[in-house]
Amino acid sequence: MAEKSATAKWTGTLTEGSGTFSTASGLVTDAAISWASRTNESKSQTSPEEMLAASHASCYAMAFSYHLQNNFAPADSLVVTSNVGFGPKPEGGMMVTHSHLHVVGSVPGMDLETFQKAATEAEAACPISQALRGNVEITVEAALA
Repeated sequence: MAEKSATAKWTGTLTEGSGTFSTASGLVTDAAISWASRTNESKSQTSPEEMLAASHASCYAMAFSYHLQNNFAPADSLVVTSNVGFGPKPEGGMMVTHSHLHVVGSVPGMDLETFQKAATEAEAACPISQALRGNVEITVEAALA
């Protein structure tokens, strides 16, 4: 079993404070975070939702690549974008609302209808999708390059 970690540091109040996070791999070091970066413009800062979008896009790209190679043909390329929403909960507080996946791929000999069906099938096998399912709306939009 693999385990990955990151550490966040925060000072101040929620809305006026700020912080950083770093990953154990060292690839991300002292990335700036703030409430404003979650709810407004990023101002050269990131947010947990942006990191979730990166995680979901990366995981889905791998799951879709695997699905294509095992059931159709290997993809020449897949470009995946995840748009993650953050907004108010009806009962108060905030929540991650959705992750909308958009994939553009190049797969030799594959037509659009087959590609779109395969894209939806692959989403079900993505471990990050599985972690989000039931809590966050997940959609998939697929197009050929």
